[in-house]
Parts: sequence; structure tokens; C-alpha cells
Amino acid sequence: MASRHDDRLSDFTTNSRLLVLAAMSVVIGAMSSLVAYALVWLIGVATNLVWYHRYSSVLMSPAKSALGIAGVFVPVVGGLIVGLMARYGSDKIRGHGIPEALEAILIGQSRMSAKVAVLKPLSSAIAIGTGGPFGAEGPIIMTGGAFGSLFAQGFHLSASERKTLLVAGAAAGMTAIFATPIAAVLLAVELLLFEWKPRSLIPVAIAAIVAGACRVPLLGHGPLFPVTPHPAPSWQELTAAFALGLCAGGASAIATWLVYACEDGFAKLPLHPMWWPALGGLAVGIGGLLEPRALGVGYDTISALLAGQLAGLAVARLMAVKALIWAIALGSGTSGGVLAPLLIMGGSLGAIGAGWIPVGDPSLWAAIGMAAMLGGTMRSPLTAAVFLLELTHDLSIVPALFLACVTAHGFTVLVMRRSILTEKVARRGYHIAREYTVSPLARFRVADVMEQNIPTIPANMPADALLRRLANDDPVLAPCQAWPIVDAAGALVGIITRRDLIASVDREDAETLSVIGAGSTPAITTHADTVLEEAVGVMLARRVSRLPVVDRDDPTRLIGLLEWKGLARAWQRATEDEHFRDSTTRLGARLRLIRRARRRAAADRQSVAT
Repeated sequence: MASRHDDRLSDFTTNSRLLVLAAMSVVIGAMSSLVAYALVWLIGVATNLVWYHRYSSVLMSPAKSALGIAGVFVPVVGGLIVGLMARYGSDKIRGHGIPEALEAILIGQSRMSAKVAVLKPLSSAIAIGTGGPFGAEGPIIMTGGAFGSLFAQGFHLSASERKTLLVAGAAAGMTAIFATPIAAVLLAVELLLFEWKPRSLIPVAIAAIVAGACRVPLLGHGPLFPVTPHPAPSWQELTAAFALGLCAGGASAIATWLVYACEDGFAKLPLHPMWWPALGGLAVGIGGLLEPRALGVGYDTISALLAGQLAGLAVARLMAVKALIWAIALGSGTSGGVLAPLLIMGGSLGAIGAGWIPVGDPSLWAAIGMAAMLGGTMRSPLTAAVFLLELTHDLSIVPALFLACVTAHGFTVLVMRRSILTEKVARRGYHIAREYTVSPLARFRVADVMEQNIPTIPANMPADALLRRLANDDPVLAPCQAWPIVDAAGALVGIITRRDLIASVDREDAETLSVIGAGSTPAITTHADTVLEEAVGVMLARRVSRLPVVDRDDPTRLIGLLEWKGLARAWQRATEDEHFRDSTTRLGARLRLIRRARRRAAADRQSVAT
């Protein structure tokens, strides 16, 4: 029968601090939306000044510029400026933003500097405005995260609470750019939070919702890429989506390999890293001559792909040039995001595949290719599927969209050790586990693993008498490493360990010393219904390796003893659940019984015949 104390355990560990974080997330959501607006404004101004020699904040594609061959050197100048900013400002502005946010969470206790908050959007605007083939989402994720972190540092918060607000800023920034609050929250859960707790999920969601509301007067309402709705997918289209997901998984692996191959190539150059973005800019400029639509954020190109306006050789050239210059520029250490480029590459892959798929239309396969490419490259299938739905509002394609995302995700999980986002963190010496499970310490209670029927020691027993019994291999006491001490009434008064006994030998009063004098009193205890995670916290804080388990209503009544081997038993049980497989199945056993019955019947018939 369950103890009446069981109801003190709840599904979640969230407390009233959630309300404080939720209030703070409102401010962070509004602030991040302003930062996103500033970043888009900077990109628009930089693009118009450099490529069209006019002042305007309207986002334009460099593809329509009349600079001609002179445009080759525009990305070079932009890369040189970014290199100087990284050299003399902050090296943290390099890269596409999300790995840097991960690193701040993993090793920096979610602390980011004001310098990064200012230089990251500025460097990204310069890199993208001068033709860099990047999106604005990576920089705004890092910038929004930096503002969330800075806001959190102004208050007395724990590292976990700072992480929540950092991620809230990142999700709010992504929402303000793309009008995708649910996808932003899913990205936070799948990649940044390393947990799924109301304490972190709710503030992040509030920040994203606030940013989504603030986006309307600042940048307009969504969807960002509206499309004509498609009908629900048929079985033929689902089969084609599966095949496209496999192709996108392979393309994701190639894209990831290409980025880090370029990064390794730049590392071998006998040049200071300050010059690398300029060299990457030269590759971008040459690529822009071959395919001008590969330059810049490419939102107009994404719209054209989703409308089915690009096909054939043109889209193949776009995909090849975009992938190559994006990998080279990103490997050079400049500043820019990965989501928009992956949308273009995935959409191009889908548009190419549409030429061989007998069902559907190019716009359908472009959308599914975009989502699959995101799901495979970032290893975030839920984020990728919902992201495309919020970008297009084409809800009827959910089955095909999600199938392609999961297929691409499964492909890359099997063939790649890490994603494009976590590989950079791993190269800096840190491992990220992306499989989020409930710890056995949070699943089990003390009663599940404690030792019962523990031998006790009378408080008045001489310590040397206990030593003699151990020296004689007492069958009851010898197997134990510690023994609870009880008084004449059987009430718990302390605990004594083998180390305590050894230390008592050198004491001046060793001959008259009792176990109560040699042991620890009072004993640090726990309760049977306590979650193991809480009990382990007590053991670590008090530097003890075992805890007597007592009745919650009567703290002197001993129930059992929690030791480290009990904790190991909890991990073992969790491991067995994961890896142990039944040697037989019910179906297999039934088939064997049928075969045996048939053999017996055949033997009986043969004996009757003879």
C-alpha cells in the first residue's frame, strides 16, 4: 500500500520562482523584438548603401545590382571589416551564433558580454549586407540571447535561471525575425535548454509570444512566405516525401562536412585569422558572378522556390553555388546564420526532385525539401516541421512534411556523430548529449534502492568489541561498511563506519571508548519517500557516503540504509531497461509450441501406422 506521504511528490519541481522568470521574460521578449528590428534595419541599410548607393532600409537582394565585376570585391571588403572587428573587438562574433550560445550555456554559466550584444548584430549586418550568403536568424539568436543574459545578470539569479532568460532572448529574437513563436520554442527545447521543465519552457514561450506580438507593428505580420495551400498528401506523395527525406539527409551530411572541411582548410593557411573572412568574401564575390541569387539572405529566392518559379538547370546552379560559397564563408569565420541558407538549399533540392516525382508540384517538394534539410542538418525535426508550417501556413501537408523531417533526421543520426551546430562546440573540447531523458535519480525513490534489515549496534557497545567481532569475520556485521547506532529502546542515535573505527584505535581513550563516542551523532538521515536526486544532494553537501532511512513521522525509527551501491543499482536498472532484450517473444514461443505439437502428432501417426 502506498504511503500517505507519497502525495508530497509532484510531477514537476517548479516553484514560485517561475512567476519571477515569467515577468522577466516579458521584458526580454519586447527587448529582443527591438533588437531584431534593428538588425533587419542594419542589413537593409548596408545592402542598399553598398550595392545600390542609396539610403534605404528596405531589404533588397544584391542580385539586382548593376555593379558587375566590381561586385566581386564588395564581399571582400565586408569580410575584412568583420575580421578586424573579431580581432580587435571580440572573437565571439565569428560563426553562426547558435554554437556560441551553446558554449555560453555549457561553460560560461549563461553569462554573455555587452560587447558581443553590440558587435554581433553589427558584424552580421555588414557581412550579410555586403553579400554574405547568410540568414539573420543565427546572429539574432545570439544577440537576443546576449541581451537576455545581460538582463539576467542584473539580478540575483542562479545559472539555470540565467540560462532560461538567455534562451528566452534567443527564442524571442528568432520569433521577431520569422514570426514563428512555436518553432522558436521548439528550437530552444531541442537544442538550447537541455531540459524540458515548466521552469524554463514557460518563460521562453512567454518571451516568444511577446516578441511575436511586438513584431506586427515593427516588421509586419506573418506568415513570412505565404503559399497557396496544397491538398492533403496521397500515399504516392508520402512515399516521395520519404525518398526526398533520405536525399535531404545525405545533403545535410555533405553540407556539414563541407563547412568543417573549409574551416580546417582555413586553419592550415599561414595567415592570421583576421584575414580569413576577406578570403571567404572573395569566394562569395566570385560565386555571385556565377549565380547572383546566391548572395544575401535570399528571402526573395525562398519565396520563388515556394511558388514553384525556379526549376531545371537554374535551380541546380543556385543550390551548388549557394552551398559552396556558404560553406567557404562560414568556414572562414565570418558572421552569419544557417537557417535561410538551408532553406534555399533544401528548397532547391526539392525543386530538382520535382522533375522526377510524378505527383505533386514543385512548390510542394520545395517546401518539404526545406523542412527536411533543416531537420537533417540541425537534428531538430520538430523545429523544422513546425518552422515551415509557421512560415507558410500550409497545414494540410503536415504528414508529408513531418515524414521527410524525421527521415532526414534519422539518416543523419545514423551516419553523423554530431550536427553542424554541435560539431563546433565539440571541436572546442565540450560534449553535448542531445538525448534528453529523465535521470534515474529523479525516477526512483529511496525506498526503491535502500538496504533493509540492516544490523544495528547498541550505543553502549565498546568500540574495541566491535573491532574484535569484525576481525573474527562476524557473519552479520562483516559484510557492512557502516552500522546505525541505536539506544536501549531501539531508537536511532547515530551511525559508525569502518573509518570511524580505524580512527578510534589511535585515541587515548580507545580502551573505554564506546561506539556512540566513536561514531557520528546525530546521524544525517533521509526518508523512504524522498526522491534519490534529493538524497544524493544531501550526501554530497554533507560529504557522507550513506544515509540512514527513517520514518517521516518518527525520525528515530530506522527503516533502512541508503548507500552508494543503491544508487548504482538505480543506474543499473535504468540501463537494463534500455539495453536488455527478451530472448523470446510470445509469438515465437507460440510458434515453437505449434511446431512441437505437429512433431508429436506426426510421431503418433507414424507409430500407429507401424
